[in-house]
Formats: sequence, structure tokens, C-alpha cells
Amino acid sequence: MVGLRLGRGFADRVSEQRATDSRRQTRRKRLLAADIETTPESLDHPVDNAPVRALQHQNLTIEGYSRAAVQSYWRIPELKVGFDLGVQPWSFMTTPTWFVSHTHLDHIAALPVYVARRRMMKMEPPTIYLPAEAVDGVEALLRAFQRLDRGRMPAELIGLKPGDEVELSRELVVKAFATRHTIPSLGYLVWERRKKLKPEYHALTGDQIRDLRLSGVEVSAELRIPKVAYLGDTSPPGLDAFDETYRAQVLILELTFVAPNERASVIHKYGHTHLDDLIARADRFENEVIIASHFSTRLHPDQIQRIVEKRLPESLKGRVKIWL
Repeated sequence: MVGLRLGRGFADRVSEQRATDSRRQTRRKRLLAADIETTPESLDHPVDNAPVRALQHQNLTIEGYSRAAVQSYWRIPELKVGFDLGVQPWSFMTTPTWFVSHTHLDHIAALPVYVARRRMMKMEPPTIYLPAEAVDGVEALLRAFQRLDRGRMPAELIGLKPGDEVELSRELVVKAFATRHTIPSLGYLVWERRKKLKPEYHALTGDQIRDLRLSGVEVSAELRIPKVAYLGDTSPPGLDAFDETYRAQVLILELTFVAPNERASVIHKYGHTHLDDLIARADRFENEVIIASHFSTRLHPDQIQRIVEKRLPESLKGRVKIWL
């Protein structure tokens, strides 16, 4: 009797799998018949090769995942930018522009995979910004994989120094700032750029403002709104290096260590942040959302959750998202 029940269960699973395969084949045939270009997102069952958590805040979606010494990767689809390439989820392939904080393997190991996948899917070569000191090494890495893979590795690598700015569009600018880690590293802030009429022209009519513009007078001033700040790996000086980090609508930071018996001097020496560092700066955070990530694997996620939730001050509890 037991054998019969197992047999029926197996038959049911086979039947269900055949039905699923049939539906997928039917959809693919419809796509081909309609001459629709397929993309990773258009498939019935996109490849799920890496965990991705997502959070929606106003008009932004923050996607990604990060654990120390394992993998870090983030993207903001609406801004068409990503941060770090420790792993390359299949769905992230369509994002064309990436900012790499530093070249430790858990932050960059999937860069050749990402470049190769875009080439194979006949997409434009990506643009990858990274610390200037790392450009030569990453170029050598891609050349090595090109020889091993026997496939081209087309990508535009652009080195940045602290203070450099990248204009992504008329509305978006990314600023690189110094962080503190064991190798050259950068944090990034995405600004939304708007034009605002200067106060001295508020009383003018629309026609008068138009005439001034036509005559060459600059009647508008640039207004910048800090949208997203990404820190990568850093000790507290990296968090404090750029005041606007504390005012970004969304802040993605590392919180590698949280246990009370871990020594701050050792943690900071190796370029990381402890929960105590966050608590000490609680009054400075003006961010609407703070994503705490990159937790050490020494502790179970349940332990991390309990420790952080217990020790966070009330001013941060509603805004800090524990990313596990």
C-alpha cells in the first residue's frame, strides 16, 4: 500500500512537470510567433542563481543581497545603476552601469560573468566605475578570462578618485567619496538634479523670464537632492567622510559586526563597522531608510536580528532595515 501511494505521488509530480513544460513551450512559441524580442525578464521561469531581497521606498526599488566574505550586489532599477558585483543575478544583467566600491572578491567576483552574459545576449558593453587604483588589475582580469573563455569581454572601465562626479543623465549625478577599508575603496552618492527659479526672479511673469533666458541670463539655480548613498565596506571614517551621506533618502551601509564582545579596534583596523558605531551616530541620521547589511557569518541571522532590534535606539528602529 505504501509503495502504491509513493508511485501515485511520483506519477502526479511527473504529470505536473509535463504540464508546466508544456505551458512554457506554448508561451515561447507565442513570443516567437509574435516576433517579440525575448529578454531575461520575459521568460516564464527566469534563472534564479542568487538571492535577491527587495524594498520599495517612494519611487525607488532597492534590490540586492550582502553577507561579509560571501557576496554583495545591489541595484536601483529606476536609476539604471548597480553597486558591486560579488554575484550577478540573472535579472541584474539588464542594468548597464555599475559602481564598484572595492575589489575584494565578495564585491567583484562576478564582474567577468556579467560582462560575458551581456555580450552573449547581444547587449551593449556595460560601463563600470571603480577606484582608479583598481583599473589596471581589472583590465588584466578580463584579459585573463578572455583567454580562458575564448570569448570577448567588452566593457568600459572608468577609474574614479574621491570627489569625482559622473553625469548619468540630465537629472542624475553620482559623486564618489573616500571610504576607509584595507584596500582602495569608494562610496557613492546618487543625486537627483533639478532646476529651480532663482529667488530674485520670482516676481516676474512667464514672458519676462523667457526673455531673460533668450538674452543669455541664467535664471535658474541647480537644486540637488541626495537620493541613494552606498558605502561598500568601511570603518566609521568612511561614514563620516561626506555629510550628505546622512541626508540621502536611502542609505545602504555595512554593519558587519554586532556582538557586544567584539573589539572595535580590531574591527576598525580591518575596515568595518560595528553596531556600536551606528548607535554612537544615531542623532546624525536624517535618512528615510537605512539598509544595514554585510553581516558577518559568525552569527546566525536570528542572533543578528535579536541583537540589532534590542540595541537600536527608538530614533532608528523604524528606519533601519536589517537585510538578511
